[in-house]
Amino acid sequence: MTTRLADIAAQAGVSEATVSRVLNGKPGVAATTRQSVLAALDVLGYERPVRLRQRSEGLVGLITPELENPIFPALAQVIGQALTRQGYTPVLATQTPGGSTEDELTEMLVDRGVAGIIYVSGLHADTNADMQRYERLRAQGVPFVLVDGFSSKVQAPFISPDDRAAMSLAVTHLVSLGHTRIGLALGPKRFVPVQRKIEGFVRTVQDQLDVSPETVEKEFVQHSLYTLEGGQAAATALIERNCTAVVCASDMMALGAIRAARQQGLDVPKDISVVGFDDSPLIAFTDPPLTTVRKPVPAMGQAAVRTLLEEIGGTPAPHSEFVFMPELVVRGSTASAPGERNRS
Repeated sequence: MTTRLADIAAQAGVSEATVSRVLNGKPGVAATTRQSVLAALDVLGYERPVRLRQRSEGLVGLITPELENPIFPALAQVIGQALTRQGYTPVLATQTPGGSTEDELTEMLVDRGVAGIIYVSGLHADTNADMQRYERLRAQGVPFVLVDGFSSKVQAPFISPDDRAAMSLAVTHLVSLGHTRIGLALGPKRFVPVQRKIEGFVRTVQDQLDVSPETVEKEFVQHSLYTLEGGQAAATALIERNCTAVVCASDMMALGAIRAARQQGLDVPKDISVVGFDDSPLIAFTDPPLTTVRKPVPAMGQAAVRTLLEEIGGTPAPHSEFVFMPELVVRGSTASAPGERNRS
């Protein structure tokens, strides 16, 4: 015990007697000194006495889709850490195929008395879904924030990346490399982020390559699933249409696109370039390292937490959409178009 007191005192820059007073809950210690001692406990890995542990402000639910796509665990980690720093306990609820639905997870969290809920890529992003479920939740007095998706029918704060700008960054990069037949592989059209990506893609291809919007959507946009297999199927179709570059709506789809290219005897990036979206953890270490559009996950996650806590605190944020700018990260999966290389 004496050794432990000495360690804590040295770390906090106070006397052992002061450490003893803090640990035993005695009065007469300045608040800043008390915080220094508690911080020293945490840094040295000692467990705080029960009486000194920070009381949880309550539970906050986080509902995400499946966790196979590494972007969802990455976002969950940012949100969970931000909630913990504010004294809340995050409760992760994951939808899985054949498992609990978003409505069932919501009911479970509400039954457990959560202070609020953050939804990531939920039904709010599906234009075919009934948005009344969110109004019913609001009527129950449960604050919530919606990430990745938007609906004018829901009065709530939304947090989104700029999907249109993301496609503009990707297409502009590929055009600068001499590509003129650029395909887009993405998920089902009913989702808002998909619609926005198509808008950004079509507009940029039209502006930079002078291709009509009708031609772009008909020849160069391929819908599939947000999986590796979905990316493989979509890229196969686009390669058959002589695309020399493929932009994918997720990094997982991009890995599928690379697999599709290799199955047809094509080299990435020598014969075909591939661009992902998200910049998921470890994606820089694929073969080749993936050029991608980085989703601003830390900023989006922290904004979601900050906005929800304002709602919980009774000073609601505007019921509008907060849009965050993505960033192009150029790595080894993109190169000059084959024709350009031959000419040079």
